[in-house]
Amino acid sequence: MSEQQRPEAETDAFVFSPRKNGQAQSVSDELAAWMRTGWADTEMRDLEPIEQAEHTARRRAALSEAFPGERLVIPSGQLLTRSNDTEYPFRAATNYAYLTGDTTDGNCLVLTPRDGGGHDAVLYLKGRSDRDNGEFWLGGYGELWTGRRNSLEEASALLGVATADVRTLPGALRADGVTTRVVRGHDAEVDAIVDELRADADTEARAKSARLDEELAVTLADHRLVKDEWEIAQLQKAVDATTRGFEDVAGTLPKAKDTSERYIEGTFFLRARVEGNDVGYGTIAASGPNATTLHWTRNDGPVREGELLLLDAGVETTTLYTADVTRTMPISGTFTDLQRKVYDLVYEAQEAGIAAVAPGRPFTDFHEASQRVLAEGLVEWGLLEGPVDRVLELGLQRRYTLHGTGHMLGMDVHDCAVSRQETHLYGDLKPGMVLTVEPGLYFQPDDLTVPEELRGIGVRIEDDVLVTEEGRTVMSAGLPRSSAEVEAWLAERLPR
Repeated sequence: MSEQQRPEAETDAFVFSPRKNGQAQSVSDELAAWMRTGWADTEMRDLEPIEQAEHTARRRAALSEAFPGERLVIPSGQLLTRSNDTEYPFRAATNYAYLTGDTTDGNCLVLTPRDGGGHDAVLYLKGRSDRDNGEFWLGGYGELWTGRRNSLEEASALLGVATADVRTLPGALRADGVTTRVVRGHDAEVDAIVDELRADADTEARAKSARLDEELAVTLADHRLVKDEWEIAQLQKAVDATTRGFEDVAGTLPKAKDTSERYIEGTFFLRARVEGNDVGYGTIAASGPNATTLHWTRNDGPVREGELLLLDAGVETTTLYTADVTRTMPISGTFTDLQRKVYDLVYEAQEAGIAAVAPGRPFTDFHEASQRVLAEGLVEWGLLEGPVDRVLELGLQRRYTLHGTGHMLGMDVHDCAVSRQETHLYGDLKPGMVLTVEPGLYFQPDDLTVPEELRGIGVRIEDDVLVTEEGRTVMSAGLPRSSAEVEAWLAERLPR
């Protein structure tokens, strides 16, 4: 709860903070009275639940079953200040959106245990701005400034869960002594209230409480590992929009050559905003030697004829599911012989990795399959001394590969990162899991262990892969992968 939402200590009225240095520092009684009148009734009635409401109800039930008799607190997060009185675009906390379908700021889901078992779910929300006290036009976050919000009744109908005014949340959390777990790090004030409830505990009890919170976050990540049909459809929607974004970029490469990598970043961002909520992560538009920097997001370098462009980008849907795709393409439309040699080895490694994705196989199999192919190639080229098993045992290929071969994908680009290792890193793949397969080779511009002609070449190929009952589906198959396919694809899109 931010300052403008806190209740006054000695009254039932809620106060708000006006703008400190607004030009109008006073309001006449006549204007205040006039602003309270003459507004139409805009309440929306007979609303149908959003399409994921049945899924979020099932997810809350599963979470309830995992923590009987305990109160669970999952905040959406607060706006973050970018500069003075402007904020960064808000993105709801993943676990909150997963359990509610809501993506607005300043809210909190609370699951309170019932005496007979199970939990009562209440979503504490910011409702409509108060028109009687002038909040809607005088408050810094009033609706005339930031746009209409759903009423509590509207939100309850849409989301399929009971709602309450978020300004009553502190009192609700302090109402009894039930054991409370909170998903931390998204709302400092909610975290502080929970800490207050634990203030009288000794050191050992506080350490136990911290473990309770961690277990809640880990359990939620475990639950999110396997996607349901609705989630898979959302991910495919994100991937399809991403495919169109890559096509947009291919058609504008000549303009990027006249400007910089920023033109590529901006071109993809337009697609992400038109078809989704945002990009799922900072776009990597890395041309030439910048492609050897794994997380190159400055995107301010030149785009030059004869070099490669590594584009790692993903559209995030309005429901916060993201794609994560990488293609490396020759800016001129055609690979040089040396570029093709590097690209084809990475492609071969990716083929091996994708083939190792199947239900019942260890999560690590696809990484090991890809790494073996890369190590074999590096030994064959004379960059590493064999045998290959020795290279892999010592991890020597990592000088040129830098990263793992993939990760889980979903509402976070590196999805379920805090899930239990025994169900994720050292677990087996299950139908409904979605992961990336993204081997790469990166020869740094200043790496004297490789021939000069290789220095500054970076190649990564990344696809989003769904584990199915039968094996796998490459969700991003709409984009070309082999070097010949990439060249043919560019020939159709580059201006002649």
